[in-house]
Amino acid sequence: MSDGQAFWLHGVTRQLRTEQLAGLTGTGGGPVEAVRVGDLVAVVARVDPDGYAEAALHRNLGDLHWLEEAATAHHRVVESVWRLGPVLPARLATVYRDGPALHAGVHDRRVALRTVLDQLTDRAEWGVKAYAVRSADEATEHSAGPVGGGAGAAYLRRRRAALAAGEAARQAAAEGAEAVHGALAGLAGAARRHRPQDRSLSGVAEPMVLNGAYLLPAERAAEFAELLRVLGARHPALRLELTGPWPPYSFAGLEDSETEDTEAGNAETGNAGIGNAGIEDESTGGGGTEDGGTGDGGGVEAAGVDGGRR
Repeated sequence: MSDGQAFWLHGVTRQLRTEQLAGLTGTGGGPVEAVRVGDLVAVVARVDPDGYAEAALHRNLGDLHWLEEAATAHHRVVESVWRLGPVLPARLATVYRDGPALHAGVHDRRVALRTVLDQLTDRAEWGVKAYAVRSADEATEHSAGPVGGGAGAAYLRRRRAALAAGEAARQAAAEGAEAVHGALAGLAGAARRHRPQDRSLSGVAEPMVLNGAYLLPAERAAEFAELLRVLGARHPALRLELTGPWPPYSFAGLEDSETEDTEAGNAETGNAGIGNAGIEDESTGGGGTEDGGTGDGGGVEAAGVDGGRR
């Protein structure tokens, strides 16, 4: 590895050779390489050290076009590696200034990284979003207007009833989201609840009340989908949406104030995260943005990538 180049870290895995990545392009446009660090493998792409220095990265992360391209390339590499075996995705924009810094960043956390890779083996992330369905009375509130004459009092009564119905619907949606997440988390091996996206980000008119991520072995995927169907029928105030399977972005060690752990063991997993505060002296990591999520350990929902989960 040349000291004249920096390294964008896509993730950490085991038993991977560079030739298995032939033809795969990483963030920045360079070929993807497998760099062995003891019994672990860092999946990297070489980048210009000036263009990917800390100041440049922070500037680029504010450019949604750049961010979307970088996040898409990052996810493409992570997903390709994940299909070959377990991978611990790096937080978006984890860049090491040189080869020795990359080796040190991975080597110093090798024990925790091995533990997390063991936890992620043969497991995938599934995403569930819940949207509050507008009631008929709420629709009336937004569509009905005042009328003249003696109908004014009747209009006010209808409006008060619609407002009360709307509040009841919002309460039912919030309680339903709690119940849905609790039931799904009980089936999953681990679960995380991310901040719901606003309408401008989700592209959905209905308000999002749940943005959850769930870690499952392949053999439980059908059971999980069936449980979601049952929960959807049980909570008519919600519209539930299932996505996946995805690489385990939400379980790669991200710890921040925007995500809520619902599995006690994940606190331990969080200590192993690549690109989090603990190794930022060796990298410009931790620059990934999350406006509502995953989510997602490599998450860049502001760019519409939703942490790798679409």
